[in-house]
Amino acid sequence: MTARHASCSCEQLKVETSGDPARISVCHCLACQRRTGSAFGAQARFAKTNTRVQGRSSQYVRTGDSGQTLTYHFCPACGSTVYYLLEKAPDLLAIPIGAFADPQFPVPQFSFYESRQHDWVKLEGPLERSD
Repeated sequence: MTARHASCSCEQLKVETSGDPARISVCHCLACQRRTGSAFGAQARFAKTNTRVQGRSSQYVRTGDSGQTLTYHFCPACGSTVYYLLEKAPDLLAIPIGAFADPQFPVPQFSFYESRQHDWVKLEGPLERSD
């Protein structure tokens, strides 16, 4: 079983995962752009039973376009988002791919809100896409 380690910049808040992600996706919505400070958010979702969180976190709750809430957990010391919970998927824990700091992380299978995608962003590979 594959073990992966995600953490914040100062490594105070960590998540250890086991097994493969249930889903890997990229989101181009404006909220993800603001949250990441980048052109999009990239995240992997894991079964909560396959994760172990260590360290303290602060929370920020946001309501998405769907009306469902997302609860972001970030390090109170360095501010990095390390994981978040989705109301519509209570058995899953989502982790920004960058928190793994692993260039070999598996490729996303989904790309959402492509109508808000920056023109210079070009994603390759077979992706399920939505506007």
